[in-house]
This record gives sequence, C-alpha cells and structure tokens, in this order.
Amino acid sequence: MKAFKKFNLFHMLILFLAIMGPGIITANVDNDAGGITTYSVAGASFGLKLLWIFIPLTLALIVVQEMCARMGAVTGKGLSDLIRERFGVKVIMFVMAALLLADLGNTVSEFAGVAASGEIFNISKYIIVPIVAFLVWWIVIKGSYKMVERVFLVASALYLCYIPSAIMAKPNWGAVFKEMVVPSFSFSPIYLAMLIGLIGTTIAPWMQFYIQSAVVEKGITAKDYGYSRMDVILGCFMTDIIAVFIVVACAATLFVHNISITTAKDAALALQPLAGRWAGLLFGFGLLNASVFSASILPLATAYYVCEALGFEAGVDKKWEEAPVFYWMYTSLVAIGAGLILIPNVPLIMVMIWSQVVNGVLLPFILIFMLILINNKDIMGRFTNSRGFNAVAWATTVIMIALTLLLVVISIFPHLLA
Repeated sequence: MKAFKKFNLFHMLILFLAIMGPGIITANVDNDAGGITTYSVAGASFGLKLLWIFIPLTLALIVVQEMCARMGAVTGKGLSDLIRERFGVKVIMFVMAALLLADLGNTVSEFAGVAASGEIFNISKYIIVPIVAFLVWWIVIKGSYKMVERVFLVASALYLCYIPSAIMAKPNWGAVFKEMVVPSFSFSPIYLAMLIGLIGTTIAPWMQFYIQSAVVEKGITAKDYGYSRMDVILGCFMTDIIAVFIVVACAATLFVHNISITTAKDAALALQPLAGRWAGLLFGFGLLNASVFSASILPLATAYYVCEALGFEAGVDKKWEEAPVFYWMYTSLVAIGAGLILIPNVPLIMVMIWSQVVNGVLLPFILIFMLILINNKDIMGRFTNSRGFNAVAWATTVIMIALTLLLVVISIFPHLLA
C-alpha cells in the first residue's frame, strides 16, 4: 500500500512538472521593470506599511489567472478567439488595437529597464540593448515551444536573487510579519497613489490573453486541468513573494536611512553601501533578468492574441513560413521597442504613462468579457464558475475596475492628488 502511494505521488509530481509553465511564467512576467520600480519606491518611501496589500493582491491574481487557464484547457481556444466568437469582430478589433498600442509602450519600458540595469554594471545602452533584443528575438524565432518555455522557467527562477538581497539588508522580521497581516491605511494623496500603483502593476490585460494562449499551445486539456490550476497558484504566490522581498530590501535600507529613489536602478545602486556590494549587485541582476524576461514575453503575448483574433496561424512551434504574420509582428515589436530606447531624449516617461492608461481603460472590459464567457455553459459546460467563485471573482473585478479607473485618472490628472 505504501509503495502504491509513493508511486502515485511520484506519478502526480511527473504530471505536474510536465504541465507546469504557463501559470508560473505569466505571473512572474508581472514583476517587470515597472513593477520592480514600483515595489522599490514603495519600500523606500513607506517602509513596511504597504506589505498588507500583497495578501489580497495574491488572491485577486489567482482568481483572474485561474479563470483564463481554465477557459484555455476546456475550450482549446485563446481568449481572443472566444471574445471574437461571442462579441463580434468589431469589438475584438477595438480591443486588439488598444492592446497593441499599450503593449508597444510596455515593451519600450522593458528595454528601458535593460538599459538602466546595464548602467548598474557599467555597460552602455548602445551595447546591451541591441544584444538583448537579438537574443530574445533569436530564442523565440529559432526555438520550439518546449525550449522557449524552459528558458522562461529558468528566468522565473532567477527572480529568487531578490531573496538573499533582502536578507542581506537585515530587516526586522517580526515587523515584516506584523505588517503583512495588519492593514495600515492612510488617506494621504501620496499613499493612495502608491497603493493604486501597486495594484495597477498586478493584473494587466495582456496577462490574461497570454496564459490562455500558452495553455492552449501546450495542449493542456480539462482532464489535466487540476495540475494547471496548481501551476497558476504557485506562479501567483511566487511573484508576490518576490515583490514582498523587494519591498523589504528597500524598506530595511533606503527607508531607514531616509534615501528617496525614483527607479529600480537607484535602489540597486543605493543598496550597495547600505547592505553590501553583493546585495546591490543581486538587486541589479534581478532588474536585468526581469527586463529581459518581460521584453521576451510581452511581444510574444501580443503576437499570440492579435493573430488569434484575426485568424492567422500563431505559435513558436510553427515555422516562419507557416505563421509569417505571427513572427513578423513579434520581430517588429522587439525591433521598435529596442530601437526607441536608442533614440536620444526620447520621452520614455510619457510612453510608460500612456501605456499604463490604455491598460487601465481596457482592463474592466477584459475582466467583464472573461466573466461572461466563463459562466456560459455552451462554452464551458460543467466547468463554469461556482456561486462562491463567482462572488469572489465579481468582487475582485469590481474592486480592480474601481482602483484601475482611479489609477487612470491619477495618471492623466496627477494634480488632483496634490
């Protein structure tokens, strides 16, 4: 009997490792250059006071990502496909145009992160950005889905370098655990702006399209969905645990010494004299890894869902001749995103802000589309949401919509919080 149980557990582990990937990769890309900057500034400006938000944020991320992964496993179709079939061509064309614009801005910001991390290691952006752009392009163009996914999983694991960076900062762990579970709220305009910024970095429209497309391309079906759900949950926990360590590292050093920063690069450089050279270098390496990782995934996600929406072949397992639109779109996004960074005095801040605004405007529509689709029995059969899950999902959606719209308003009219 014991031998049977051991074999069963081993078999389950093998199945999970075979299915693992889409959830972990999608969630970890959320910790991109912009996200790391947000967490760094939060820790440097407010210490540990914002740690409590990560528990409800993790729940919200799990709920939203799980629904898309489930739709992909049950229907075998991407989110773009389902929206086009249910809501029509005009709707999906509007959504795709807005997402394409937003993701181009996001891709530019990831290459900005590559340039910033290069400066930490004294490498010119005119050297590191073209090299990284070529590498991320080559990996996707020349690789199979399995190879590309393995590279992305390794990149996800490299986020763990933020953990020793935080430990070297020697925080008060008792205070860390207390602030994680005891909310401390303020109506200060700066506090509210940072709180909304943290939430705005957690759930982005592109993530929902990518995870569903990845589940479909990997061939995960409803039969194996239990393991895919574990993949989603593990990924969501992993990404927010890393975020917590980033906040802790900056709170224990920069906040304590009253050092203000505006970027993740500032945080990496400031950590070196306070927590040791290795802490700063690990932080900088984490920024480089996140930027390269996200610069790979964002254009790939965009190419996936635009091609799905328009009915073109898509997938890294296909040859260029089989999916030319998919590969040309991926190539163009990487080339434009990297190229803009190399232009002197390009207004990067405006590009980043407006891509965030477009994301914020689209997110409410995407969440509502998802909830309508996943509760349609003609589409999902017995895999529709339960009443309890719907209650959590709709509550998450309403809160995310309200906060995202507030983020959009603040991005456009920052003087309102002055």
